[in-house]
Amino acid sequence: MGDVTPAGPSVQRLARDLSSRPPDDPVTIELTGWLAGSARFRAFAETYRDKIHKKLRNATDPDTTRDVRAELQVARLLLGDRRFEVSFEAYGSGKLGPDLTVSFRETQTFDVEVTLLRRVPDVVGTGNALMAKLRQLTPSTPNVLLLSIDAQAAGAVDVVAATRALRARADAKDEPFFTARGFEGSRGFYDRFLRLSAVLVWCEPATGDARASLWANRSARIALADPVGRACLASLRGS
Repeated sequence: MGDVTPAGPSVQRLARDLSSRPPDDPVTIELTGWLAGSARFRAFAETYRDKIHKKLRNATDPDTTRDVRAELQVARLLLGDRRFEVSFEAYGSGKLGPDLTVSFRETQTFDVEVTLLRRVPDVVGTGNALMAKLRQLTPSTPNVLLLSIDAQAAGAVDVVAATRALRARADAKDEPFFTARGFEGSRGFYDRFLRLSAVLVWCEPATGDARASLWANRSARIALADPVGRACLASLRGS
């Protein structure tokens, strides 16, 4: 990429500062490689050093550590495209808001909420994952939900079927279903669903096109522009 630098003392020190772990810890080692491999990710890490440090310090078990790792890995991949600028927890650390705020060529800014799924979900599980995040979506910007899964292809998650099933319940006025999940009935669900611009599914172990897929919500109040979606896919696929 042209910005790889040796993992000198400053890079190693930054990795330790971010991870709150010893130099030989796997998290520190991986961060060191990421920082050495990308000047843009290094600048991002320097800018948000305190927030990243706090989040990793509070990640006291493997699952929460993997959650934070996924957020940082997505930021790193997006920053591989110089058309993207990425902010970390722009709405405030610890507040109910998206993990990343991204701008593309300074023409469209959108929020990205990264969710690491412990297993590959079925249609019901995918719908539950979507609903769990809808309340975090802001009303005035495009919102992208990124589902990170451990699979060999992004197609393992059927977002189309999941959203169709949720909309069918809303159209049928299944009020108990939505109120039990924290919405003010089907109208409350739709109000939040229309804030969802797109869903990205990303499977890090996969390669090529199978590594990421995009579902665009054509009924969203604020759409994610097609060139932005294509650029996100290219970054996540490593192309």
